[in-house]
Amino acid sequence: MAEAATAPQPWVGRVARLGTVAGLLTLAACVSGPRRGPVAPPPPPTAVETPRPIGPELPEDQNRHRIALLVPLSGANAAVGQSIANAANLAVLDTGGKRIRITFYDTATGPAAAANRAVAEGNKLILGPLLADDVKLVAPVAQRAHVPLISFSNDTSVAGNGTFVMGYTPAQSIDRVVRFARSKGISKFAGLTPSGVYGQRAANALLRSVEAAGGQVTSLQTFDRSKGGIAAAVTKLNGASPYDAVLIADSARNAAQAVVLLRKSAPIAKVLGTELWNTETGIAGLTPLHGAWFASVSDNLYRQLSSKYRLRYGTGPYRIASMGYDSVLLVSRIAQGWQVGSDFPIARLMDEGGFTGIDGPFRFRRDGVVDRALEVQQVGPGGLTVVSAPPGRFED
Repeated sequence: MAEAATAPQPWVGRVARLGTVAGLLTLAACVSGPRRGPVAPPPPPTAVETPRPIGPELPEDQNRHRIALLVPLSGANAAVGQSIANAANLAVLDTGGKRIRITFYDTATGPAAAANRAVAEGNKLILGPLLADDVKLVAPVAQRAHVPLISFSNDTSVAGNGTFVMGYTPAQSIDRVVRFARSKGISKFAGLTPSGVYGQRAANALLRSVEAAGGQVTSLQTFDRSKGGIAAAVTKLNGASPYDAVLIADSARNAAQAVVLLRKSAPIAKVLGTELWNTETGIAGLTPLHGAWFASVSDNLYRQLSSKYRLRYGTGPYRIASMGYDSVLLVSRIAQGWQVGSDFPIARLMDEGGFTGIDGPFRFRRDGVVDRALEVQQVGPGGLTVVSAPPGRFED
């Protein structure tokens, strides 16, 4: 059984006010776990109940809010889903209250079936699912039951009508790093984006952000990941108008390959990356990326979560697991003023002051998309260095 009563403090304008979350992560031993990395599925958590039929007559639910967590617990994405579930379980244990109960449901056996079961068993809020395609199947079930959905997806197209997107979105990462680059005098931008939905959205975000910042996009090329695909796109880019910085909206390893080719005609252009780089290990070892900038959530508190996670489960979490932890902190805070048995107070998700979690300050906009306070990091031989701290307030 998992219970919780306390939660993150609202962000009231100062990023430094993270003491509550940091306190929850205090370790018995100051062990520094790895920054991130895929791992085998940890053992199932012992503090969260498995689904079972309930009724209003059960005394253990009279003072608790039932919350469903929908993630893949079997199949190809089981390790990621279990990591999110374990982190959520840690948040329940760390808050140590008696206001919520989290129940896990496996989306790998059918997202819609998992959602139907969660609704039938009295859950008033759904955390997850992880994949955008699963959100599309779960959202109609949740909407019919008037149950809000806080997804871990980064696909903003699924947001709205009671569905919220909590994932790290490329548009916000690109906008942050573009604005930082403009503050350093960079005005001419180029872009290399992969084919597919992510690349299309990254390209659109680059065009919008550069225009809003008063810069100019001189060339924007799309590449596929087939042999020679990146080289062909770089050749076209090198034949276009000069640029001061180039955004490469792909993994750090693919970006490093592109930079080697780019340097032949743009030896001093600043390289920009996206939030994808924050999920990769060994980025400091990619010499072509030294000096590059990218924007992402802060890793300061995540390192503490990773260490605590390793102590409990014997292995490290996926980087995305922090959203499982933060979503429980968010719900725990709202639960303090939420009457048991009533519908989830959805308006509270859009509190202007926002919330603070492992990934720093965040809030949900009216369109259901998360706003995050991002920092800009620079890649170097010794690792990552913060060159621009998260802003002190959200920009309305």
